[in-house]
Amino acid sequence: MSGTSDWAEHHEAALVLADGAVFRGTGIGAAADTWGEVVFNTSMTGYQEMLTDPSYAGQILVLTYPLIGNYGIDPPIDESRQVQVRGLVVRSECDTPSHPRGGMRLHDYLAAADIPGIAGVDTRAITRRIRHDGVMLGVIVPIQDVDAAQQRLAELPAYDSQDFISVGVEQPYRWSDGRPQQIADTSAEPGPHIVVLDEGLKYNILRHLRTRGCQVTAMPPSSSAADILAVKPDGVLLSPGPGDPQLRDVQVAAAKALIGNLPVMGICMGHQVLGRAFGADTFKLKFGHRGGNHPVLETATGRVAITAQNHGYAVDPDALAADVDVTHINLHDSTVEGLAHRTEPVFSIQYHAEASPGPLDNGHLFDRFLNLIAEASPHGSAKGRVR
Repeated sequence: MSGTSDWAEHHEAALVLADGAVFRGTGIGAAADTWGEVVFNTSMTGYQEMLTDPSYAGQILVLTYPLIGNYGIDPPIDESRQVQVRGLVVRSECDTPSHPRGGMRLHDYLAAADIPGIAGVDTRAITRRIRHDGVMLGVIVPIQDVDAAQQRLAELPAYDSQDFISVGVEQPYRWSDGRPQQIADTSAEPGPHIVVLDEGLKYNILRHLRTRGCQVTAMPPSSSAADILAVKPDGVLLSPGPGDPQLRDVQVAAAKALIGNLPVMGICMGHQVLGRAFGADTFKLKFGHRGGNHPVLETATGRVAITAQNHGYAVDPDALAADVDVTHINLHDSTVEGLAHRTEPVFSIQYHAEASPGPLDNGHLFDRFLNLIAEASPHGSAKGRVR
């Protein structure tokens, strides 16, 4: 269910959920209908970063904060090459944004990306329903198509069955001057060389690494350990991404082969991939963690950090290898938020150290990763050694 419709004449729209609930409002963005897994985010700001976060691929995003679009759109803060959500649901869309650089309207931004949305609905009622019943499929359609949408929902594939690995980069690139650039010979450039396995990364990960003086190469999610080691990195970061980690066997195999060769850090999907590489299983959360206010406990110190999160799956620690520790716990539901190997320079976090949007409390974890790299190869002499 996608494509253009007659919204130009009929502006009333509806969000229809798989449980039969219908929320009527006004269509915004593209004159098209859409479908996806309906999820919510509780952040008060950062709608542009959320819209361009690849972890939202295949999903209709509901924002709980009531006024969206008031500060417009600023393209330099996009977190990927395109809008990633399939649809957007808001309580109230601001039609007259205020921004020091002008800033386009949210409606125009969505329309240019061919992404439909709906405004004027009770987003908190939708959120309560999802919290009670769990995430579910939904469609955004013109109001006259509600009956057909309810029938169509029963025929759509489950979110968990879909492979969203295509959101990752198709060709390797370097991150420089705040944008992707073609690969060039940087062997003489200073700083550690970090490969980011792009399973749906946010650009702010690359910004953090560049700010710390790293040379950064993003590689396709299909890259093998041999492909990665061939470019002689000092460390590898497994990025976030959308979908079910049970569909990431290729990345799990690469992670297993990289462990023991060089330092590895995982974020979100990268954390789940490392969890599977360490022998653990993963499971789907009822409604996921999406927002900028999630408290996480560091078990070794007792310190609590407020974190940015965007995931619908978690690591089950029961089958973890004996030499892997759970380092962080979510204080809302006690799910695993961090792992670390006891003897290898490998660790992961379920939350987003790069934020964007969200609190900046956790940027120090990139420093931890670089410290592991310095300890493993202080003079850059142990790049990509193969066992």
